[in-house]
Amino acid sequence: MTEAALRELICLLAKSMFDRGLTGGSTGNISARTEDGGLLVSPTGTSFGRLDPARLSRFDASGRLIEGDPPTKEMPLHAAFYDTRSTAGAVVHLHSCHAVALSLMPDADADDFLPPLTPYAIMKLGKVALLPFFRPGDPAMGQAVRGLAGKRSAVMLANHGPVVAGKDVEAACNAIEELEDTARLAMMMRGIESRQLTPAQISDLVTHFDVEWDA
Repeated sequence: MTEAALRELICLLAKSMFDRGLTGGSTGNISARTEDGGLLVSPTGTSFGRLDPARLSRFDASGRLIEGDPPTKEMPLHAAFYDTRSTAGAVVHLHSCHAVALSLMPDADADDFLPPLTPYAIMKLGKVALLPFFRPGDPAMGQAVRGLAGKRSAVMLANHGPVVAGKDVEAACNAIEELEDTARLAMMMRGIESRQLTPAQISDLVTHFDVEWDA
């Protein structure tokens, strides 16, 4: 994909998520690899609903900002995924309400944040790690992701929002939307006895779809 096309796609997908209420105001950030190994990143303080393709922050392959507006303050978080996951072609971070709500629950599982309600979160995300609260922009968030040693493609920042790495920007956006949908289902079903996927069904999905499933 040409850089011009990638710039347009980033802005199109970001606006779609904004328009559907998956992140609001000037929250959230998104980045994607360019063909030359550099990065396109949403600028700091910008709204997903009004990203300008020409003003995206542009980094070269060595990590040097070469054009565009100043990048999101969450760059250490994005860099941690790119540095630890060789398959990462894009990273998306949202402040989606249901995922945040689920992270506030006292019984939230830090190792396996999403309950196994449907096959799709398992297929697209594997296990999601719940990380503790960090001040927005704190480099410690990136250090926490590095501490996972590349074993997870998605994390949930407690009281803050989800972050997902994907093979490309469309895959990352699809996966983070699946995370929010599953969190919404989980909140809808709280207090109601429900039939979750069994360990055998989860194992079958992991094997059949070659899912990264950190034991």
